[in-house]
Amino acid sequence: MGRNILVYCGIDWAERTHDVALVDDSGQLLAKRHITDDAAGYKILLDLLVEYGDSEENPIPVAIETSRGLLVAVLRTGKRQVFAINPMAAARYRDRHSVSRKKSDPGDALVLANILRTDMHAHRPLPNDSDLGRAIAVLARAQQDSLWNRQQLSNQLRSLLREYYPAALAAFEPWRNGLCRSEARQLLKAAPTPTRAARLTRPQLEAALKRAGRKRGITAEAERLRDVFRDDYAHQPLLIEDALGKQMLALLVQLEAACTAADDLAEAVEEAFPQHPDAEIILSFPGLGVQLGARVLAEIGDDKARFADARGLKAYAGASPITRASGKRSSITRRWVKNDRLNHAGYLWAFASITASPGAKAHYRRRRDDHGDWHAAAQRNLFNRMLGQLYYCLQHHTLFEEHTAFPTALAAAA
Repeated sequence: MGRNILVYCGIDWAERTHDVALVDDSGQLLAKRHITDDAAGYKILLDLLVEYGDSEENPIPVAIETSRGLLVAVLRTGKRQVFAINPMAAARYRDRHSVSRKKSDPGDALVLANILRTDMHAHRPLPNDSDLGRAIAVLARAQQDSLWNRQQLSNQLRSLLREYYPAALAAFEPWRNGLCRSEARQLLKAAPTPTRAARLTRPQLEAALKRAGRKRGITAEAERLRDVFRDDYAHQPLLIEDALGKQMLALLVQLEAACTAADDLAEAVEEAFPQHPDAEIILSFPGLGVQLGARVLAEIGDDKARFADARGLKAYAGASPITRASGKRSSITRRWVKNDRLNHAGYLWAFASITASPGAKAHYRRRRDDHGDWHAAAQRNLFNRMLGQLYYCLQHHTLFEEHTAFPTALAAAA
């Protein structure tokens, strides 16, 4: 197909306007345009592509420095291949054409078009994922971002409470997810300072716990909280304490919004992910639930032709090691250039599978005991193996089977 392409398109993307360049197979500039980021600009771009031979049978490939946005969505209609070129790679290509380090937006568009003309085989087009798969990717990534935002705000609130309100930290310590729980937020609203917390009565504490949705053990928990709040602690001066309390309430509003967003997005993921055809296969793997499975699907997509083999997927996830050799020196290290979201999901997946799968646990122990791996290295090796198994199951539409996945490990464990 690549030999039939005679025209290549490069687009220098910006916030309000875009520069477009078309070159032929010999590198001759055919056309250039400056379009706006709106429907009128998109129509000019599509008409320009059609003018130079773009059709359903022989679409013109497009290189651009982003993989998302309305412009990319318009370009991905039909069978057109869109290549998201890393800006650092584009900068290296720019140096091939000029040593003066000059730069312009029309020039960058020309560079992107020439990247496809000379090295299209070395770059990967955007995957042809289904609309449902891309929707799940949006929800899963947003849910993950909301969790990270919630944790960041929780850490800020914890740091602030440590400055003037240690009684609150002591009161919430027995609770899982401490400051992110609804009970903690209701109590901090009722008593933003330790002075006011010490004055709370048992009925007031019980009312705060009920407002948070607690159903059981309210009386006993209210008694425990009352004792903690009335214990002896060091205090800031009263004016400073009140000011810190107001700062805490402002931060608490942000934390409450982050908690609500995380819960709402988690519900959206739970509703959308089971509808995907690959969900049953992904959920059959030990250690993968709905949220984590959705994150894995979001990063690998549902385009079965995206990766040539399992090795490509493992390298993309950063699970497989990389060899660096020069002369007599050779070293094998972990990958630093990878999909960070998929790598993070893989760390959690491997950690959960150790307790969910006897074969995975035996494989992990063998890496620790026989090969001398550290914990992170052993988990990464386990993730590497299970990622290969996931690739096989998705390609052949089969569910995970423990005895097939870890036959040697199960025999050794027995």
